[in-house]
Amino acid sequence: MPSTSGRVLVVDDNKVIRQLIRVNLELEGIEVVTAADGAECLEVVQQVRPDLITLDVVMPRLNGLRTAARLRSDPRTAGISLVIVSACSQHEVESGLDVGVDAFLAKPFEPQELVRVVQSLIDSPTGRVRGSGDAEAAAGHAGG
Repeated sequence: MPSTSGRVLVVDDNKVIRQLIRVNLELEGIEVVTAADGAECLEVVQQVRPDLITLDVVMPRLNGLRTAARLRSDPRTAGISLVIVSACSQHEVESGLDVGVDAFLAKPFEPQELVRVVQSLIDSPTGRVRGSGDAEAAAGHAGG
């Protein structure tokens, strides 16, 4: 049985994607809370106190990159691991790296890869995850 536990805040304006991520993480014993956009994320993050946040880039009200920048600039949330789960362009990947995003997963993502990236960041919250969830892999999916 998986030993990873933790709490993840899943932020995506697409309800189906939120549920897909939720189910895959809950199957691994991870507690999941969801938000529909970046503004809602910033409203609930203080109550939820997640170990990790997944962010879509394109969302209404406040997009994922701006949300990540705000989370990084607030001392109360600066240490939370951030994973962009989006159909990322090279520009978005570079912008995400600039604001301190820890990992990238390109949509459509493999559920096993999502779980691997999330678990490795929860287990080692100070290190960035590399592998197929890194910036080069995300950029490789851009342009299509």
